[in-house]
Amino acid sequence: MQRTSELRVWIEGTIVAAIAMVLSFIPTNIGSSFSISLGMIPVTLFALRRGAKAGFFSAFIWGLLHFPTAQVYYLMPVQVIIEYILAFGFAGFAGVYSGKLQQAIKNKEYMKSSRIIIYASFFGTLMRYFWHFIAGVVFWGSFALWGMNPWLFSFVMNGLSGIATAIATSVVLLLLLKINPTLFIPTNMSRMSQQDNGVE
Repeated sequence: MQRTSELRVWIEGTIVAAIAMVLSFIPTNIGSSFSISLGMIPVTLFALRRGAKAGFFSAFIWGLLHFPTAQVYYLMPVQVIIEYILAFGFAGFAGVYSGKLQQAIKNKEYMKSSRIIIYASFFGTLMRYFWHFIAGVVFWGSFALWGMNPWLFSFVMNGLSGIATAIATSVVLLLLLKINPTLFIPTNMSRMSQQDNGVE
């Protein structure tokens, strides 16, 4: 039964990753350095539903899906690992708020649930864009526009993209919370690695 439950979570996470990849094809780019990552919406929802470990898995698969869909910007192997393995995988750590959110929803604490969703959306986005920021400095610095300092350019462009992504994710998830809060609570409460959930 436990293995069946875990397999269900893995399958669900893979489907969520595929949905995130499809959303990635929706054009939200402005220039070559700013974009809103719509795939963060289903990944963050899944992480809050299933926890950080499952969230990391789903986000990791989302990153891998960039390879067969030819969505990888390649400079060197280390850069690819940072931007498509580490960065995407770390987005799943929004799930550390899973336990607190589900408890708040069960207690019908709407305002607290809303705050937790916002925290989780920004935290998962921060975890991901931190790695994009590092890659922007180390690998893309020579491409900085207007002769800007690579640190400043990467901070500004990744910061703007990250903030816009976190806001978009928060807004959609808050709407889903209002429409159907049970989306954040798995039907089988035996979540993977419950110790990964909850931030003091």
